[in-house]
Amino acid sequence: MSVSPSLSPTDIIIFGGNGDLALRKILPALYYRYRDGQLPENSRIVGIGRAVLTPESQYTDMVKKACVEHVAPADFDAAVWKQFAQHIHYAAVDAEDSKAYAQLTAFFTKQSHLVRVFYLATPADVFGTICRNLHQAGLIIPDARVVLEKPIGHDLMSFRAINNEVLKYFEERQVYRIDHYLGKETVQNLMILRFANNLFEKVWNSGAVDHVQITVAESLGVESRARYYDKYGAVRDMIQNHLLQLLCLIAMEPPAKLEPDILRDEKLKVLRSLRPFTGRDTIRDTVRGQYRAGAVGGQPVLGYIEDIGQKKSDTDTFVALKAHVDNWRWSGVPFYLRTGKRLPQRYSEIVVQFRPVPHQIFPDQGAEQQNNKLIIRLQPDESIKLEMITKVPGPGGYRLKPVHLNLSLSEEFEDRTPDAYERLLMDVVRGNPTLFMRSDEVEAAWVWTESILKGWDDNNQKPKPYIAGSWGPADASALMTQDNRRWHETD
Repeated sequence: MSVSPSLSPTDIIIFGGNGDLALRKILPALYYRYRDGQLPENSRIVGIGRAVLTPESQYTDMVKKACVEHVAPADFDAAVWKQFAQHIHYAAVDAEDSKAYAQLTAFFTKQSHLVRVFYLATPADVFGTICRNLHQAGLIIPDARVVLEKPIGHDLMSFRAINNEVLKYFEERQVYRIDHYLGKETVQNLMILRFANNLFEKVWNSGAVDHVQITVAESLGVESRARYYDKYGAVRDMIQNHLLQLLCLIAMEPPAKLEPDILRDEKLKVLRSLRPFTGRDTIRDTVRGQYRAGAVGGQPVLGYIEDIGQKKSDTDTFVALKAHVDNWRWSGVPFYLRTGKRLPQRYSEIVVQFRPVPHQIFPDQGAEQQNNKLIIRLQPDESIKLEMITKVPGPGGYRLKPVHLNLSLSEEFEDRTPDAYERLLMDVVRGNPTLFMRSDEVEAAWVWTESILKGWDDNNQKPKPYIAGSWGPADASALMTQDNRRWHETD
């Protein structure tokens, strides 16, 4: 296991170190990066939690159990784990108690590294408090970085309050607002697809594109996140960050250089070009839903109300909407966004639907059968497919059929594809903010999202019920059919 010589020894301090996110995603990702030689031997991983764990090996055992569960069996090596475990530490600290940080100060005084990463895997409402306490304890060194999990705030006002508090103690260059979708391999390939292949740039505009669909579908319900989810809902949890970031990568102009701020400037232009919802737009162009009892994968499941253990809730577990990017490239091209829980399948996908041929010369085929589409599957089974029209072999005239030119990443590249958190964590260690959101990006996303929330409130637009295991309320299909279009999964 050789370690990259360009990386400095790093302290990675995880607030919420014994929470679900840390154990399910962050720590297994760090195991993989250590296994592949990307964490120098002198690096330390410090889990921070309120629980008193004595001896400290209780935490190491907890992390091992999580890695065994979330690391592929073929990738978990007992010898590597034994070495990795030596880098793991734990401190029982109440993140909101400034006096409790003294033990952290003592810990880091013994051995201080040049790079210090604070990962705040906590609710956003304590981000500012943690940063203030870190500052007062003298723990923010010149090359410190802080990672903030989404969503940052519940609305525009709360985002600004949290963000301003963080920026009192960290400079903007030190703040890494993470969206794990931007670390997915196919999302990275989206940049290559657009800006390294002249073939697509010529048709990446309103002249050739009929519409764009972005779907993030989940088959699970709220699971252990019921308390959090009921406060936020699908529009805040998914639309405001994940889906808008995907929309930005599809709609942005080519950056002059692949530099962090230049790239983020182009995404910001897209966010500021999004047409806000006004008046009764939300009634026409958005659908709110909430799942009821049904069946997913042949197994019966409870409804949302039963899942959260309440008698009533107006929280949306499904959102579909039609967005518009008002600029020269995308004028008149609708972007259909859709996300929901308890849907039939779990997948994330972008579909770029191209316009039909200008004149149909093949009879009895139907216009839609002659449309090309680019299908970008983000998860699972990452792939990029270009749907072309071809003739079915045999006599009897022209019978047309859509076929795929298929790039399957798993088939083309035999090596394991790193998880999104692995890539993003190493970008933080390296000090590369390209795949993280800048303050003005998040603010612009909240400004647009609030136009939806205000429209729902003004029009008393409540979530419509849908059966678990279906594709959401019937109005979600109508959102497309009223435009003579349909969602890709019904093809």
